Amino acid sequence: MFAKVKSQGLFGLSSFDVFVEADTSNGLPRFDLVGLPDAAVKESRERVRASIKNCGFTFPISRITVNIAPADIKKEGAVYDLPILIAILCASRQLTGNFDDYSFIGELSLNGEIRSARGVLPMVIQAAKSGVGSVFVPFDNAFEASVVDGIDVLPAKNIFEVISHLKGEKLIEPVYRASFEEEYTEELDFSDVKGQSEAKRALEIAAAGGHNCLMIGAPGTGKSMLAKRIGSILPEMTFDEKIETTKIYSVAGELRRGQRLVSRRPFRSPHHTVSAQGLTGGGSSPKPGEISLSNNGVLFLDEFPEFDRRAKEALRQPLEDGKVTVTRAAGAVTYPANIMLVAAMNPCPCGYMGHPTRECTCTEAAKKRYRDKVSGPLLDRIDIHIEVPAVDYEQLSGKQKEESSEEIRKRVNAARAVQNERFKGTGITCNAKMTPRATRKYCVLSEDADSMLKASFDSMGLSARAYDKILRVARTIADLEGSEIIELPHIAEAVQYRSLDRKYWR
Repeated sequence: MFAKVKSQGLFGLSSFDVFVEADTSNGLPRFDLVGLPDAAVKESRERVRASIKNCGFTFPISRITVNIAPADIKKEGAVYDLPILIAILCASRQLTGNFDDYSFIGELSLNGEIRSARGVLPMVIQAAKSGVGSVFVPFDNAFEASVVDGIDVLPAKNIFEVISHLKGEKLIEPVYRASFEEEYTEELDFSDVKGQSEAKRALEIAAAGGHNCLMIGAPGTGKSMLAKRIGSILPEMTFDEKIETTKIYSVAGELRRGQRLVSRRPFRSPHHTVSAQGLTGGGSSPKPGEISLSNNGVLFLDEFPEFDRRAKEALRQPLEDGKVTVTRAAGAVTYPANIMLVAAMNPCPCGYMGHPTRECTCTEAAKKRYRDKVSGPLLDRIDIHIEVPAVDYEQLSGKQKEESSEEIRKRVNAARAVQNERFKGTGITCNAKMTPRATRKYCVLSEDADSMLKASFDSMGLSARAYDKILRVARTIADLEGSEIIELPHIAEAVQYRSLDRKYWR
């Protein structure tokens, strides 16, 4: 007998419709699985066989052929266990009915329990697009799947619950978006940082416009402390950004148990020993790397020069294009990489060049080797360069109250609201992501500002990319000030943030 049920497959962030077909016929007992399965899918034969027996059903003593269509796309992972089991029960007439309006996703244990799976969110989105009315998902994945409109998400702990629902004996209650609202409180606050008003101002501009930032300073000046608090001033994520980021975390298996959505902007801080593949993603079946896991958030690289050169240079394309393309034998996968890069480094190997009280012990050759670990093309892609000086005792011990993250965030949100209105319908998310055409259109300079930018361009020997980045930073500063036109003070401050590379890398 023949039976067919629906499921979904996954490749990168993209999902596709899958049809699991089962046929039982006379002949020597045999269980064949076709449709370009990988090793995990092939092993489902044993999991399905044990689940059927251990749950009180009869495993057919006949020739069983299961085809996972389309046959020209490689199937990966254990998510096909549940649809294979349902198809076999239907083909052997142990389960009857019309199940065309259902889709099945889930890995089985040997006793019939349904285990959580990676990539459930994009698969449920695809099921909804295909017009499926209901989808069975593992109970632990119900939270992420519930955000999808237009489809009933049925969370199941084991196959008994699935079969009871299909028989109409005990229906599973669908989960809906309104049932799961995540709340969180921010523990890190800019009010904890004493002094560093110039660095705080630069990070406020970076957060308001989504600009990449490099902090240079001696050990203990607060670079890491500042970076870890950037998340507290970033604007709130839109629903589309939450869905996009959650899809990445779902595919990577990074969602916490019971987590519905990634509701706050990611902050990723990989160790400097991370490989280029760890940053960009990869593997035989390409998975997202740290860059994509930072999508719509912050990628913080502390001790920036100490990262492997291949890893640092792998940042070039994502910083320019906002995406990462990983090519393997299985195919090419493109992951979004709309990130805000924040890097921190010392001014020299010992860290004390220019320190007011500590003497630098590095030779000029050692300083040059250290700074040369950060290439000019990569440095050119970083919008804001800021110096983080040592803080004196009076500032550290002072009782003066520092500005809180909440106050800074209000200004950041106001500037982002201006940008959202400006770029509505263009696909541009913030000033830092403006195209060259959009930069020319929206970065209108006053006469004095234009004269100063021309003088700075000639005297500093800026590249065309640096010119565009200065304009975009100046546009963000103007947005924070509520100005339609970029004035002289705005361009002067933006140029100032491009001067440190001339000081250290001259």
